[in-house]
Amino acid sequence: MASHAIEVKNLYKIFGPNGGDYVDAVKRGLGKAELNEKHGHVLGLQDINISMPAGGVMVVMGLSGSGKSTLIRHINRLIDPTAGEVLYDGVDVCKMSDNDLREFRRHKTAMVFQKFALLPHRTVLDNTVYGLEIQGVGKAESEKRARGWIERVGLKGFENHYPNQLSGGMQQRVGLARALTNDADILLMDEAYSALDPLIRVDMQTVLLDLQKELKKTVVFITHDLDEALRLGDKIAILRDGRVVQQGTGQQIVLSPADDYITAFVKEVNRGRVINVETIMRPLSGNPEGMPLAMGTVLESAARAMTGAHVNAAHVVDENGRPIGALDLPTIISAMVTPTSHEDKRAAA
Repeated sequence: MASHAIEVKNLYKIFGPNGGDYVDAVKRGLGKAELNEKHGHVLGLQDINISMPAGGVMVVMGLSGSGKSTLIRHINRLIDPTAGEVLYDGVDVCKMSDNDLREFRRHKTAMVFQKFALLPHRTVLDNTVYGLEIQGVGKAESEKRARGWIERVGLKGFENHYPNQLSGGMQQRVGLARALTNDADILLMDEAYSALDPLIRVDMQTVLLDLQKELKKTVVFITHDLDEALRLGDKIAILRDGRVVQQGTGQQIVLSPADDYITAFVKEVNRGRVINVETIMRPLSGNPEGMPLAMGTVLESAARAMTGAHVNAAHVVDENGRPIGALDLPTIISAMVTPTSHEDKRAAA
């Protein structure tokens, strides 16, 4: 199924009975605290502009109260905006009729929740087919699809179990299978893995990444965890107090934090799992030396491969196998623990 980008444009959400009356004041500089103290309204989102990649994973992250969950609920219009647009395939979700919105929610979007949101009186299979039942798909076809996805997420043999018979990680797999069974273009995941133990959380991240290689859904993933954001996101937007502080690839954010707030976020990041070899490679001089490393390889993987092969030099190759740069093990190790010269140049600029 072809995926389509989501465009969020000039989005504002002001909670309160007369939110629309304060949009212009907020645009002129009325702050969140003053809006609440003087006017009894809460600023949820302020001038959000994000282009979410079609067929990619868009991670929206921030601390509690940053507005990330409010934002994701605008995409399927569980929350109506005070001002602005949410465009899917060029159509403004915020202006859809009730019937069009109902169809959009049923056929174009699926949601995975933090608290699993499984129906306790229904089995794994019955929970998984729930969305298809609402769509009116026949029982035989629904069960065929559901069993396929139950197997794909690693739950074959548990079709007749009830949620209270499953671990938290298994319950979240049911939630993911239910969402995928709907075959929706957009997968909305609101803190989907936050309630899971760390090892199960990493396992579920792997499940999502493996499935996404094949499915190419447009995924919007909400988290407060930067490591999770960096592992999952093709693009990341960081929110603070309802505003986008910075957006870009994980590598862009780690290499060039926009302000002290982002700098504090990325300070403890494992750089070796974020920075790619082409970021620190040197121009080739003469014939390529050492082992080949594919463009896009992160430094940690490069260092492990070179150490395992007992080589000190390597060359980076593009998708066609052509050498495009050179690097060595000391440079890789240095870049994993200290700012790269690439960053130094940016700082100097």
